[in-house]
Amino acid sequence: MPLMTYAEVRPWAKAIKASVASRKMPPWFAEASVGHFSNDRSLSKQELETLTNWVDEGAPAGDPKSKRPAKEFVEGWNIPKPDAVIGMEKPFPVPAGTKIDYQYVVIPTGFTEDKWVNMVEARPSDRSVVHHAVIFIRDPKSKWLREAQPYIPYVPTRTGKDRRIDVGGGGNEILHTYTPGNLPDVWKPNQAKLIPTGADLVMQLHYTSSKKDTQDLTKIGIVFAKQAPDQRIMTLIAGNDAFVIPPGEAGYKATGSITIPNEGTLLNFFPHMHVRGKAFEYNLIEGEKKEALLKVNKYDFNWQLTYHLDKPIELKRGMKIEAIGTFDNSINNPNNPDPKAEVRWGEQSWEEMSYGFVDIAIDARYDRRSWYTRVPLLRKVNSRLGRNADII
Repeated sequence: MPLMTYAEVRPWAKAIKASVASRKMPPWFAEASVGHFSNDRSLSKQELETLTNWVDEGAPAGDPKSKRPAKEFVEGWNIPKPDAVIGMEKPFPVPAGTKIDYQYVVIPTGFTEDKWVNMVEARPSDRSVVHHAVIFIRDPKSKWLREAQPYIPYVPTRTGKDRRIDVGGGGNEILHTYTPGNLPDVWKPNQAKLIPTGADLVMQLHYTSSKKDTQDLTKIGIVFAKQAPDQRIMTLIAGNDAFVIPPGEAGYKATGSITIPNEGTLLNFFPHMHVRGKAFEYNLIEGEKKEALLKVNKYDFNWQLTYHLDKPIELKRGMKIEAIGTFDNSINNPNNPDPKAEVRWGEQSWEEMSYGFVDIAIDARYDRRSWYTRVPLLRKVNSRLGRNADII
């Protein structure tokens, strides 16, 4: 329901009180005892009391003279007016009650120079059937999905084990991920992601059909950085795709990790599981020391949130970021499609994933390959900013 005016809010007053009192709303699942996050949506004790008291007093209207100006939105977007809007050319049909393989749509950018992206948002036209959309930046030298025709949804060839080999993007960088409940990516003015000259974008679209026929036309809005940034943003994944969840298991854990090859700054966390997801946690490991960074004890598949650190963490070479997903495959999980099933990694929501995404800021003079080089020697790094730089 809309909540823009008093007339729209008033009929829902009692339902709002119930939702906030139970902490169902606003959706926020980080345990307060671990970490501090700049985008914490949870209500303070005072805010909760103010709202519930207002409802108990009959939800009266405020003084019209103190009314704030209505919030203005750019039509169709949660970011400022995009500098570029690109995406699908034709709607993709999503028939009712059907299984749909991941669809890949190659989108030529037509950029004739490097572009630094400061804000990005993916907007499905029918969010009810879009499980997720991952936007990859396909490097001009990458051979991934070269057989696919631009703008035409494509399903890559499977291996002999019926296992997809393309889900991770073929080694290409992630520009943006859309999931239910998440927000656009907006970085600081001195931070950006790079779309190099000649690169294409590739949309990985996971559709989950509903009870009615529909169609979707997903677009991507991009706001470019006003100047070359000091920090380049990269999205990394601590994942595990080799797990086997036994039937009826209520607390199965799948662990993945990333070893940091060079210095960087940890900015945020984005845990991803499917309907058997129960909990998720991130830890930072340095030698024998392990520090908890985020604990989500009540993972909710319908609200897949990104948690932005209030104070970003400086990372040193050799540190590990550990991501642990916990699954409930028991009969006590109301979202479990089949408690008797042995569950493995898979694309569809009735299968499972355990991925711990993180955004890391690195010196913009690095490219992806040079940052991953583990030898900490003085060397020249060719910068896409048109200069060379000594980096230790």
